[in-house]
Amino acid sequence: MAFRGIILQQQLLLGLLILTATTTSQPHSSCINRCGSVSIPYPFGTRDGCYLDKSFLITCNHTFEPPKPFLRHSNIIVRDISLDGELRVSTFIARDCYNKSGTSVIRKRSGSVLNLSKFPISYTKNKFTALGCDTFVIIKGRAQGQNYTTGCISLCDSIESVNDGSCSGIGCCQTSIPEGVANFSVSLGSFTNHSAVLDFNPCSFGFVVEEKEYKFSPSDLKNLENIESVPVVLDWAVGNETCEVAKRNSKSFACKAENSTCYASNNGPGYRCNCSSGFRGNPYLLYGCVDVDECKDSNPCAKKCNNFPGGFNCYCPKGYEGDGLKNGTGCRPTASKSKIVIIALCISVGLLVLLVGGSWIHWGLKKRRLIKLKEKFFQQNGGLLLQEKLSNHQGSVETAKIYSAEELEKATNNYDENRVLGQGSYGTVYRGILLNKKVVAIKKSKIGSQSQVEQFINEITVLTQVIHRNVVKLLGCCLETEVPLLVYEFITNGTLFDHIHDKGQSFLLSWEKRLKIATETAGALAYLHSATSVPIIHRDVKTANILLDDNFTAKVSDFGASRIIPLDQTELSTLVQGTFGYLDPEYFHTSQLTEKSDVYSFGVVLAELLTGKMALSFDGPESDKNLAMYFVSAVKGDRLLQILEDHIVEEGNTKQIKEAANLAKRCLNVRGEDRPSMKEVAMELEGLVIMEKHPWEKANVCTEETECLLSAPTQSFSIDVGTNCSTTTTAGYDSMEKQVLKPLNDGR
Repeated sequence: MAFRGIILQQQLLLGLLILTATTTSQPHSSCINRCGSVSIPYPFGTRDGCYLDKSFLITCNHTFEPPKPFLRHSNIIVRDISLDGELRVSTFIARDCYNKSGTSVIRKRSGSVLNLSKFPISYTKNKFTALGCDTFVIIKGRAQGQNYTTGCISLCDSIESVNDGSCSGIGCCQTSIPEGVANFSVSLGSFTNHSAVLDFNPCSFGFVVEEKEYKFSPSDLKNLENIESVPVVLDWAVGNETCEVAKRNSKSFACKAENSTCYASNNGPGYRCNCSSGFRGNPYLLYGCVDVDECKDSNPCAKKCNNFPGGFNCYCPKGYEGDGLKNGTGCRPTASKSKIVIIALCISVGLLVLLVGGSWIHWGLKKRRLIKLKEKFFQQNGGLLLQEKLSNHQGSVETAKIYSAEELEKATNNYDENRVLGQGSYGTVYRGILLNKKVVAIKKSKIGSQSQVEQFINEITVLTQVIHRNVVKLLGCCLETEVPLLVYEFITNGTLFDHIHDKGQSFLLSWEKRLKIATETAGALAYLHSATSVPIIHRDVKTANILLDDNFTAKVSDFGASRIIPLDQTELSTLVQGTFGYLDPEYFHTSQLTEKSDVYSFGVVLAELLTGKMALSFDGPESDKNLAMYFVSAVKGDRLLQILEDHIVEEGNTKQIKEAANLAKRCLNVRGEDRPSMKEVAMELEGLVIMEKHPWEKANVCTEETECLLSAPTQSFSIDVGTNCSTTTTAGYDSMEKQVLKPLNDGR
């Protein structure tokens, strides 16, 4: 008997331990599950014994009426807590406001700083947003243990140019948040202290906001000053383990309910719990998941319904047949078997006839619609105009080819993402292989409006006639799609930007190669300005638009922003387009596009080649952010050698480098009329190339540009001849014979 008593005591003790283990980490019955109007479900709680761990503590501040809940040890207000793993909070708006004198009067550069590793920001439901007409906003933080930085630029010159609900960069700019971000900070800046837009937009704004809760309105450019916070969705999960690891420790496993399941967090480590199908409630409570009685809640059955734990079933009474569902076949009187067979056979044959006939008709109509749609796009994109212009160039050595949509789809494997070479504001470029095995670059272009179609076709016909070894050759186009497709020759060695700023490649760019690339680029731009039948302004000269082949030969590309200047004009009024850091300040302020705009952009490229620095950088001090201003200041202050690439200085070509730097400084003059023309730039760079190859020829190099031009014979003028007065030419401009060369005073 004594032995049996001992066994009984051990069994009771074991049962007590099991009961204790299953009831740990559960809230007290006295816990308050609401703060003001916000429900606080477990694992969250407002005091000790009411939450799973301290990270789920919610501080209920009763000094407000009604009380407001806050995240633990923070000023972040909680708006809503969902057992689906989402937590909605309020975060502050970063702003930077100016008065008429250009002074910053309100400056909150640190936006809603979230630093809660337990609750990462939802990357699927939030957007980083920048508002303003003279605004750039930077967001910094950590994502999955790595630092990240991204930003938005938002510009506009009038309230009329801002579109309601659109955040594409005109008044409003939005970008996505990466996965795993648990903290961030926001900083803002202005290009001209809002001086041009002060009457309707005195402030810059930056914030992270729940995407569905914010719709941009032009009135926000001014009225957002009165709004302090916006909603943001955070993701929450339990622990740092996977479901499999957490289940091994039943004591700490959070999915306590009997009818609950565990699933992994989709944003950071940890796991979440959910009631099984057919149950609802709180899966983190011991008896939290209760059966859903579908028969009472929704009554899905046509006749009789039977509820059971986790589900239900419908059935028909005797004398009826069917699935019993209201939205199914329901319950109908039972028919004889022979009648059922006949009906089923008739229905099957009828369905087969309808299926075959319908498929044939659908295929025919679809093919006909596709043909009509291609014809519509062809005419809409100016195909007839292009055919007419190409027919007028039948005597040319080579003209543009018009490709079919099917041909380019096969070439790009139906525009496979793996074929993408690059993306920009004017289109996406794919690597394509034509049927003749020729590798090409295929670009999906963008046209803003129908009024630009004729100009677009004009550019195609002109660029196909541009034959220059340093300009990417346009081979043809396809106009049968909604977005026109352009076909270029394929350049193998990537962009100059990659070679300069990739530390693994930049050391391969010696001074000789950099000078060669700069000379070839300048020659190509000078050719476009001066030697084509109609002058062409590139309008987006930057290192990312200069391609290199395997021999490091420069190829100027991306003419999506280019403009053709009529021969009787020297400038063109146009909407300002380009890339910040390379953009001509005179063009930016006056909207008057001239050839000198390309000269300024080339000056930035030359400075980039010399220094290896980005055209626009936000990492350093304020004075170093704009490369053009930083470079000119360094040259004026005799600090050139301090900002050059180290390995360029070590090569010892100091005199040539200083000559190139002074040329870049002249190109970067604020006033266009003070800049040299691209022809003069090309000649000076070619002179430096000749000096490097033949130092003994220095004595023959003209010291004055005008003397060299006046001493040159009246004949075809060479793009590759610099300041050397030799009469030998290597790559002449077209159609310049029998002209009297004059000093270049006005840059044209």
